[in-house]
Amino acid sequence: MDSEARVDSLEAMLASTAALAVLVDRSEGRPESTGLNPLRDQAEACLDGLEETARLEAMLAARKVRFAAGFAAKSQALAAPATDPGQHTAQEMAVVSEIACALTVSERSASALLAQSHELTTALPLTLAALEAGNLSWQHARIMVDETTSLDPTAAATMEAHFLDPDAADLAQQCPAGELFPARFRHKARTWRERHHPVSIEQRHARSVLDRRLEYAPDRDGMAWISAYLPADQAAAIWNRITATARTLQGPREGRTMTHLRADIAAAFLLSAGFTTSTPMDGSTEATAGSPSADDGVTGPAPATNRIDGGRVPSPAAQVLVTVPVFGLMGLTDEPALLDGYGPIPASMARNLVAEGASSFHRVLVDPRDGAPLEIGRDSYRVTKAQRRWLRLRDGKCPFPGCSNQSLDNEADHLLAWADGGTTGISNLGQPCPKHHKLKHTSGWTPGPATKDQPPSWTSPTGRHYTSEHQDWEPPHWPPQILGLLAGPKPSPAMTGDDQPDEFGISLPEDPWPEEQLSNVAGSEAP
Repeated sequence: MDSEARVDSLEAMLASTAALAVLVDRSEGRPESTGLNPLRDQAEACLDGLEETARLEAMLAARKVRFAAGFAAKSQALAAPATDPGQHTAQEMAVVSEIACALTVSERSASALLAQSHELTTALPLTLAALEAGNLSWQHARIMVDETTSLDPTAAATMEAHFLDPDAADLAQQCPAGELFPARFRHKARTWRERHHPVSIEQRHARSVLDRRLEYAPDRDGMAWISAYLPADQAAAIWNRITATARTLQGPREGRTMTHLRADIAAAFLLSAGFTTSTPMDGSTEATAGSPSADDGVTGPAPATNRIDGGRVPSPAAQVLVTVPVFGLMGLTDEPALLDGYGPIPASMARNLVAEGASSFHRVLVDPRDGAPLEIGRDSYRVTKAQRRWLRLRDGKCPFPGCSNQSLDNEADHLLAWADGGTTGISNLGQPCPKHHKLKHTSGWTPGPATKDQPPSWTSPTGRHYTSEHQDWEPPHWPPQILGLLAGPKPSPAMTGDDQPDEFGISLPEDPWPEEQLSNVAGSEAP
């Protein structure tokens, strides 16, 4: 870092500190406000102070990165050349221990900081610059480091430019990375990485499947964690099936929360030998005649000798959307598909899900020109199943800023109330999670307008406007054989019937899974 840049960084921190001091006085009513509402002015100063504090924290984090990387480099220069791997390891351990003691953190944390500092100062200049300017939080910077770890320098630079370089040709079409909540930025960064990684997702997935495992970790107060590292389609199907089952057990007589129900149902599934279900696979929850009431629920892990029938633990089909580029479905490209609630998955996994006719999955074919499906509309108040699926496809999650609640748990909602003249079209519909749906009706938080491609933004009670996260649709990859046909001679205009080419001038192969056999969000369905 040259001296001019260092001076600019320090001056920015001093200016931020001075602004923070002014906001501290304002938030405490010093000097006394001359406005019409002094209390509101103090509240505004508190919010402004929070934002300024976050900027200053980012600048300080950048300075910590510079100090850590600088200490590691100077220590290496001062140390005698290592004569064997053991001596080199010892020198590295000494540096880690020194930083751990200086910061009063664990050596594991100090080692992670050193690794992150090295990447930021050597391979991610745009990220470090944004951190020093206070435009990016330390959490965002760590995510960028994590998601570029396995990329070569060129691919890492391309990914960084996609999110942080305003002059990049393919700059992310969303709010700036620093304004995305960290969890959502990680999702965006991971999705982009999976789409553009120089190594095929098929190859990486094949290697990662070998790491699948089940882990057990004891915890406090007689509790423990069980977690499974599984292929994405299996994990998503398990989670959504348990969630859908838990929702059917909710009611006035059920005192357990959704979190409790998920845990109890998972335990029942795992500990109950010979589990069967009499619940129809169409998603309805009528119990078979003679079975116990669904309200009886599952009170905990069932003994292995007990049989749990569909009446006690209904198991409706979980509706999982699989967005598949049309050429990927045909097997012409290895472009990743998108699994609702997870993100990119290998095209082969998506083809298997569709080909096997899994009732829990619905395919969504995307337009090869722009990567987006068609809008669905309706004139009546009631929202159709097709519209609900399209909302899930458009938003991917609860559209409230920063919320990661998956779309399966969310509720279709009119942005402008039906009673106030609102229509039941996609541009007047949102799908907030139960928490933020309630927030809309019980507070001053109000959603703004939406479009067929973009979820609604939100305005807080203080009048601040917060942009919702948008899906980054990308046109699917065109396989070379299709591009070759496009570049060839145009077919004769005299062609008619099934031989007539589409508007691109080619006749695409027949769809091996026609619409009459599979659900598609672009279809018209009864509510």
